[in-house]
Amino acid sequence: MEKFTTLTGIAAHLPMINVDTDMIIPKNYLKTIKRTGLGEGLFAELRYDENGTKHEDFVLHKDPYTKAQILIAGDNFGCGSSREHAPWALLDFGFRCIIAPSFADIFYNNCFKNGILPIVLPQEEIAKLIDDAERGDNARLTIDLEAQEISGPDGGKIHFDVDPHRKRCLIEGLDDIGLTMEKAANIDAFEQKTATARPWI
Repeated sequence: MEKFTTLTGIAAHLPMINVDTDMIIPKNYLKTIKRTGLGEGLFAELRYDENGTKHEDFVLHKDPYTKAQILIAGDNFGCGSSREHAPWALLDFGFRCIIAPSFADIFYNNCFKNGILPIVLPQEEIAKLIDDAERGDNARLTIDLEAQEISGPDGGKIHFDVDPHRKRCLIEGLDDIGLTMEKAANIDAFEQKTATARPWI
């Protein structure tokens, strides 16, 4: 998993509430188990009409948001099904951080497992960030995970909370497999001990 330490990038704003995982990545994109290529289906029903024509007024079709890495979202983001394709699609598009007043629990957990930092902030702080995100080319935020701070284009800072274990995993790039491999020596010792004690297994 790619490490997350400090991220400076364009922030796009999608101030809609109850954006579910089907809206994030529609069901017709779920035929793959690959984590790549899903970015084109991200928010497909909001980005395109039934004929595949772009909705030019959708934020991700406007410069500079076509290269956004940070998403400012509304309340209860990622609700609905538990599909892990949702964070895969966000990551494949280029998003590394999602900021919202609240997240659905399963989506929130899946973000951490895939190298995306979900940040929960009060609505008044979200409003400030949306104002920053509406500044076009100046809509740049810096996310400092170590300091747990968001810096806006005017130099203002917002503190955020994050679970210490999840923070460490993101900073060190550890997914569930990486965490398991940290105990590789203990696992090897256990297997050797078991092989000696019960060679018939």
